[in-house]
Amino acid sequence: MQTPLLSMQHVEKTYGAVRALQDVTFEARAGEIVALVGDNGAGKSTLIKAIAGVSPADSAEIRFDGDLVSVTSPQDSAKLGIATVYQDLALCDNLDVVANLFLGRERLMTGPSRAVRLLDKLEMAQRARELLAGLGARIPNVLARVEELSGGQRQAVAIARAVLGEPKVVLLDEPTAALGVAQTAQVLQLLKRLKARGLAVVVISHNLADVFAVADRICVLRLGRNAGEYRTEDASHEQVVSAITGLTASADALRVERELNGASSGGELA
Repeated sequence: MQTPLLSMQHVEKTYGAVRALQDVTFEARAGEIVALVGDNGAGKSTLIKAIAGVSPADSAEIRFDGDLVSVTSPQDSAKLGIATVYQDLALCDNLDVVANLFLGRERLMTGPSRAVRLLDKLEMAQRARELLAGLGARIPNVLARVEELSGGQRQAVAIARAVLGEPKVVLLDEPTAALGVAQTAQVLQLLKRLKARGLAVVVISHNLADVFAVADRICVLRLGRNAGEYRTEDASHEQVVSAITGLTASADALRVERELNGASSGGELA
């Protein structure tokens, strides 16, 4: 087996009297898509926040590329090469695509113009076009404001911004939430492009149809604990739903699957 790029063992996280994560194990390898699934309150977003350093684990053994590391802040996570795309995308609607991609890391012109810190807008626009084209994103005009884009295009911009920093691991929280069929298909293709680049891609999703369409492995959390791990090609929907709910593979489990697939996701999921 390939050595995991990211390995977390014995992850513990509490919020007051609530044990959000209990002895959780999680791994992600380069060139694979791992889906993290579970019902509301299962601990999915808590684990992602621990990896991203936004809400560090109380205790955990974390290895990155085989080395023991500490993740106590978003800066620690970013330095390791971990990028996170949250469900709200954190885009500036009033800025164009280029400005959103390079926000905080703008390119300056070379030569005498650099002394007065003039932005190299042409170079940034060209880099934006190349990056989006490489991801297969369909955004005809990189100078369009983000508020003018579709949901799928906005997701593509957020993913491209994450990739611009050349990460090794990309975490995505519900990337297809509230998208239509065509837009969902575009985003799933983006995830496959990230995998083809050799990145480790971790996806939180309630939509099992999307999970089975792109994921190589499925990791299930239930009530803050590991509840199962499956190779997608060997697993069935019933098995995964049973792990999510704790129910047997029955009509009840199938009913819950339909509810999960049809659930709207307004706001952050736990």
